[in-house]
Amino acid sequence: MTPDANHRLLERELAADDPWHLDGSSFEQERYAQMLRMSGGNGVTESALEVGCAAGAFTERLAPLCERLTVVDVMPQAIERARLRTSKWSHITWVTCDIQRFSTTEQFDLIFVAEVLYYLKDVGEMHAAIRNLVSMLAPSGTLIFGSARDELCQRWGHAAGAETVIALFNESLSEVERRHCCTGVANEDCLIVRFRRPGASSEQSNVGH
Repeated sequence: MTPDANHRLLERELAADDPWHLDGSSFEQERYAQMLRMSGGNGVTESALEVGCAAGAFTERLAPLCERLTVVDVMPQAIERARLRTSKWSHITWVTCDIQRFSTTEQFDLIFVAEVLYYLKDVGEMHAAIRNLVSMLAPSGTLIFGSARDELCQRWGHAAGAETVIALFNESLSEVERRHCCTGVANEDCLIVRFRRPGASSEQSNVGH
């Protein structure tokens, strides 16, 4: 799928009342719960980054759990919808930008990037985005990645999905936990992985289902 086609697809999907059924789907709610649980959930995180906010369903859950939250999305429609949904919080910084070009001097204690990297043109762009994300992760920080699996993403017309991107992250980060979320329903099959910098934690890898 070309970048222009991906952009048009996102515009069409964001025009719906509940894009990607993020509010109405029990699968999506479980995916959110797993990502938050894997992030640690002990107290308030000082600085967090969310990449790809859709219409703000996950942003709304994440905002109360951090002192500062930066939200980056390539689609201004997504930023506007998420901003309206979370208007009661004043500690959120909104950035309309693609993740390969997003730049900040801030180091984030917690980074979430879920169901977004497969919209990039090819594996080369995914690799560039991953290098950028890793550069912004604090030395003792945690990165949570989630995505539909390779086979499903390729069926949707994307270059790659979870397994490919996880392998790319593992070139510079250490995988410490993995969860497989699926329901047996078509399009509801994803992997969620928690990464740390090598040597940042003594935790042992924990692979779950």
